[in-house]
Amino acid sequence: MSLDAATQFTDQQLDQAGRELLFTAARTANSFSNEPVTDDELTAIWELAKWAPTAANTNPLRVLFVRTEEGKARLVEHMADGNKAKTEAAPAVAVLAVDTKFYEHIPALFPIRPEMKDYFESDDAAATSSSKFNAALQAGYLILAIRAQGLVAGPMAGFDADGIDSEFFADGRFKTILVVNIGHPGENPWFDRLPRLSNEDALTWA
Repeated sequence: MSLDAATQFTDQQLDQAGRELLFTAARTANSFSNEPVTDDELTAIWELAKWAPTAANTNPLRVLFVRTEEGKARLVEHMADGNKAKTEAAPAVAVLAVDTKFYEHIPALFPIRPEMKDYFESDDAAATSSSKFNAALQAGYLILAIRAQGLVAGPMAGFDADGIDSEFFADGRFKTILVVNIGHPGENPWFDRLPRLSNEDALTWA
């Protein structure tokens, strides 16, 4: 998209239906129907999420979509007991991982500062901090993209990350940070809506 094309959207706001779809009415799903999720739908989720911002456009998140019975059996082995059944039932599962060598792509992704590749390559702590933070941002974007695609997401932190990495990312380059079930809601998919902090507790002004 050109700069002129992007500018035309800057004064627009998402309508009420869009806000509900992404935020106010959206919920984390805990059960899924048998309706399939296609490869095209999963690709469309990434095609949307990839455009959201990361620091210096580093884009450290990598996504493994698991759809086959064989793949899910391998994944479920490393999920916490409370997450096994719903992961088995979800028609698709996204394993989100950090690319620990994300900086190799910087010359292509951030050509105005290609030397940043050398900086991150030479500083492990900086690379780890930057990649984890930006991959977490991208994980949030991906959840919103799932909702925007008309699907529901069930993000989970209960898993053996080392086990998943050994199973799917044996070369050690990618490190799992989140697992997200994807599909259409099943029977009793939602917990009761939980409260949020009041403005008084969450906001300060200067």
